[in-house]
Amino acid sequence: MTSTTHPIQDPHHGLHSEDGARRDEHSGRDPQPVIKAVDLAWLEFVKPDLERAETFARDFGFTVAARTPHALYLRATLPGPHCLVIRRGPASRFLGPAFLAADRSDLDRLAEATGRRVRPLREYGGGHVVDLLDPSGTPVRVVHGVTEHPALPGQRPLPLNTGGHATRINATQRAPREPARIERLGHVVLSTRSFRRTLDWYLHHLGMIVSDFLHLDGRRHQGPTMAFIRCDRGGEPADHHTLAIHLGPDTGYVHSAYQVADLDALAAGGAYLAERGYRRSWGIGRHIQGSQIFDYWRDPDRFLVEHFTDGDLFDNTLEPGWAAMSASGLAQWGPPATRDFLGATPSPALLRKVLTALREDNEIDPARLKALMKAMSS
Repeated sequence: MTSTTHPIQDPHHGLHSEDGARRDEHSGRDPQPVIKAVDLAWLEFVKPDLERAETFARDFGFTVAARTPHALYLRATLPGPHCLVIRRGPASRFLGPAFLAADRSDLDRLAEATGRRVRPLREYGGGHVVDLLDPSGTPVRVVHGVTEHPALPGQRPLPLNTGGHATRINATQRAPREPARIERLGHVVLSTRSFRRTLDWYLHHLGMIVSDFLHLDGRRHQGPTMAFIRCDRGGEPADHHTLAIHLGPDTGYVHSAYQVADLDALAAGGAYLAERGYRRSWGIGRHIQGSQIFDYWRDPDRFLVEHFTDGDLFDNTLEPGWAAMSASGLAQWGPPATRDFLGATPSPALLRKVLTALREDNEIDPARLKALMKAMSS
């Protein structure tokens, strides 16, 4: 009697990563989270010129939901709460993200676990909030009961003729040159000098789960240095990442991403932005982790913002993938990642951040810093 030996296949191969976790590596989830947030609600910024901010917002594809003398509230076309709050202030800065709780009782549970309190939101949208600080010092709000807007007219994906299937006969294709209407807020990316503590904080307090880990080449034994994190909605699929965190010499906002209808909306919307003098940071291309087609832009206050379409959706059964971090590993196709996108443009400000990081008690040391710099130039 003969037997055939079949090689064991890594379940990640050909799925979303070439490799899965090894024994004793981070599981990518907390066994007993306090709550399970269901989504990002909005992001908050401070900017000195609300008029300029509104002009860019409309050109980028947002709709103004409300405006006061001191704040601008922006929304997208899909139903839900507003997705951006821009407050008037003396200097541009990122305030922090707000996450949606599934139930009002989640706020009570979170407040009890953190020693905070639940309070009413006495501004546009209403609802209730618990205000927290993550280990990096970034303010994090968790909200419930905020007013949800009905849908607005959106852009319809254009019908495509493909090799074996024609949907458009005796008709031309003309993508309108107009703003790519934002459908929803997708994700925010944050940098931290204390990666592991910050990662574990979000997994424990908000019940988020990791989709993919990145590690420094040759230093996997030291643990991951970036995590793409999604909301745990059980069997309901969620974005590959609602939050991404990476180790770096800076702390705070890196970029935020907003979904549009399709590639034509993204590309034509980019042409519209270019005609109005805005600066593309990187794109157009398709990512590896998350698979999104992307296009990155700088707003007038130099915040990095992304149009994306066609991203991955995972339910809670998929375990984290692992891959080496590199600049070339950020995209399947597209132009090389720019120094502007990577935050690697030499400047006195960057040097000050590096020196500060090396003086503090955190996860940045000279060897890791050198490996990070090598990864972002590879």
